[in-house]
Amino acid sequence: MAEAERIIGTPDTPDADRDGRDRDAQERTGTEGTAAEAERPRGKRRVAVLFAVAVFAYALDLISKMIVVAKLEHHEPIEIVGDWLRFEAIRNAGAAFGFGEAFTVIFTVIAAAVIVVIIRLARKLYSLPWALALGLLLGGALGNLTDRIFRAPGVFEGAVVDFIAPKHFAVFNLADSAIVCGGILIVLLSFRGLDPDGTVHKD
Repeated sequence: MAEAERIIGTPDTPDADRDGRDRDAQERTGTEGTAAEAERPRGKRRVAVLFAVAVFAYALDLISKMIVVAKLEHHEPIEIVGDWLRFEAIRNAGAAFGFGEAFTVIFTVIAAAVIVVIIRLARKLYSLPWALALGLLLGGALGNLTDRIFRAPGVFEGAVVDFIAPKHFAVFNLADSAIVCGGILIVLLSFRGLDPDGTVHKD
């Protein structure tokens, strides 16, 4: 009897094994699916941080320039820390810190290209530090690009409003500061081997 049951039950064994393998495969697939689903919200949060930082930097730059144009332009500079730091309204047709005034249109095109690259890169963004850095770059680039488009003397040739004037240094604005801070942070992240997608590599 036992011998007959053993012989009869033998053909069912592969099915049982196959069922077990199927369950294992389903469990693995479910685990991988859960991980992928977890990555998507994390990536969306990083993109949200990028645009939140960009909006904050852009708004701060825009508001500061509106105040400077309304209250400081065509007036005497305001001393903040003696003669070491003052606010002085200056229209700058060049790049950041007043360089290259003969290439206004080129700088405008470069700023627009940087914005496009950052927005495209945001789709692969899973790193919070990179989100902060790119947000600063995006906000600063948008701030100065707004001046290039909407201020005199004309579209794509507009002069940027600068007003922060340290002693023995070029006059700049908050957009320039955001761009420089974002650039420095990107250099530091690159030296550490951290990529925008969150992976870390060692050279």
